[in-house]
Amino acid sequence: MNYNPRSDERPLPYDPFKSCTVPRPIGWLSSVSTEGVHNLAPYSQWQNMTFDPPMVMFAANRYPDGRKKDTVVNAESTGWFVWNMATWELREAVNRSAQAFEPEIDEFIEAGITATGCVDAPGRRVAESPCHFECKYLSSQFFAGNSPVGGVDVVFAEVVRIHVKDEVITESGKIDIPQIKPIARLGYYDYCVVDDVFEMKIPGGGMAADGLEGRKA
Repeated sequence: MNYNPRSDERPLPYDPFKSCTVPRPIGWLSSVSTEGVHNLAPYSQWQNMTFDPPMVMFAANRYPDGRKKDTVVNAESTGWFVWNMATWELREAVNRSAQAFEPEIDEFIEAGITATGCVDAPGRRVAESPCHFECKYLSSQFFAGNSPVGGVDVVFAEVVRIHVKDEVITESGKIDIPQIKPIARLGYYDYCVVDDVFEMKIPGGGMAADGLEGRKA
């Protein structure tokens, strides 16, 4: 099977596009409006870009009427947002926060989770989450789609503060991913959980291998 998504009728009842690039990290992003309303929403189009300095990006499709998502508006207007790691234990809160609430609604309350303060960013973090990035807005780029919801805002930011709870750090100084059990987005309504990890080292080692591992210079 193959088809041109620009011109051909899709030969499957469900779109396979998002079910091929998997699993996708969840950008569970908190932000605050200029009016002081706290927002929390998950984005499955989220990724690290580079590490020196650490930079991230997320992409947010627009609403059917063409409006930007609240997270994009808040990041652009305040210059900040926070990434909170989405975990198996927090999956229901993540799902509740995916609803399209009105901008004046505090989504920390709607998601039923605890808010805690940041060091640099003006917003809040999810207290129950084990890892957070405080992200300083850099720029954004809009790409028009074939429909209003096809239009997407891509937001770029620098991570200026990293939070990791002590209890999820191993004796060797690494984050204990099997203990945390992060969740990731698949296609359709499907998700997965990371509870099994295996290691592969690049043959020959050297600087490239140390860079992948994140080893101190």
